[in-house]
Amino acid sequence: MGFYLSKSRTVMHNLKPKLGSLGVMFHQSSGIASFSHHQESQSGLIKNLGAGSCNRPTLFTIWRSEHFKAEKQLDCKQNSGGPQISDELAVRMYTYMAMLQTMDTIFYEAQRQGRISFYVTAIGEEAINIASAAALQLDDPVFPQYRESGVLLWRGFTLQEFANQCFGNKNDNCKGRQMPAHYGSVKHNYFTVASTVATQVPHAVGAAYSLKMDRINACSITYFGDGGTSTGDFHAALNFAAVMEAPVIFFCRNNGWAISTPVGDQFRSDGIVVRGQAYGVHSIRVDGNDALAIYSAVRAARQMAITEQRPVLIEALTYRGGHHTTSDDSTRYRSAEEIEWWRVAQCPVSRFRKWLEKEGWWNSDAETELRASLRKQVLRAIQVAEQVEKPPVADIFTDVYDAPPSNLHEQETTLLETIEKHPKEYPPNFSC
Repeated sequence: MGFYLSKSRTVMHNLKPKLGSLGVMFHQSSGIASFSHHQESQSGLIKNLGAGSCNRPTLFTIWRSEHFKAEKQLDCKQNSGGPQISDELAVRMYTYMAMLQTMDTIFYEAQRQGRISFYVTAIGEEAINIASAAALQLDDPVFPQYRESGVLLWRGFTLQEFANQCFGNKNDNCKGRQMPAHYGSVKHNYFTVASTVATQVPHAVGAAYSLKMDRINACSITYFGDGGTSTGDFHAALNFAAVMEAPVIFFCRNNGWAISTPVGDQFRSDGIVVRGQAYGVHSIRVDGNDALAIYSAVRAARQMAITEQRPVLIEALTYRGGHHTTSDDSTRYRSAEEIEWWRVAQCPVSRFRKWLEKEGWWNSDAETELRASLRKQVLRAIQVAEQVEKPPVADIFTDVYDAPPSNLHEQETTLLETIEKHPKEYPPNFSC
């Protein structure tokens, strides 16, 4: 069974996936030149990607190159073939990548303006979000971390629903109980986000085993960062999945940082892919900034998980282009130059757009029209969401107990008295 990887000279030029019995197919995509030319200067690469005069940072890029040496990897099979993707699907994928990028930019600004209290962006990881979602089916349950809002967006969660959740109004399907950007949707088979690191990973394995017992033609997928692999839940989940042969995809977004902790301070292994192999899980490392690579890898992993009833681990190498959350200032532990280089020279959205233009499926007029439309849609969703009243106070105490215990009744009474006594401390559109 073959997986596809891009001929990238950047993130992937020192990387050859450790596949065990799996093969790899290399394919030129996203406007990146031949894999055999990967040692060409970075300045030439930046020029090709339209990065202008942005200089290449040294510390983080060099560390990743040294940490994932090609000579440490197993030999791979090269194949000129690639994923069969239609112009309709490719354009739709790009549209949603641009939508996610626009939503993140404007919602981030809304948080900085004090209109919402918290936000998490997926800047630099748009390809991972949208391309992986495009390779899945709605029957495949998703167990996200908190940087996969694009997966939910692809599945049909509207911009208005995102805004309702972030503002915690009465139309929020989480009833205002969750932190902003902690989405969940039964309709879209997307389990609710929890801030606790990697707790969703064993949940995904359990769900996959349930699918297997019920003979359902689907698999589960769970997303997590490199920091999540430093938890006990990750290791327990991989072992459980391998032993029970559960149809689950473990998708690691190795973006280099667990909040402020770089991967070099987390482990000395050759990334995450070797950990899957250690547990007997077929594992693959891909270029996380290449939408086609992600799409093909997830599609193939899904087929393997379902047909062979076994787990697969995907390690996608990328870079977190934004702060960890709006509560973080990443310039305190990494240089602004490094961040800018990755955001400009390695932007997966721009990279995919260049490939579309090369194929003749996209142009500057379509780009201008799309960006203007998306901005209007997101701004409108925010304007509507912040005018909707908050959920009633009673919703805080429901949906847990069939018959609420006396202590909850006491807490509700105390809260209502406090609101009545200090009305100015609560939103004007707050109903009791």
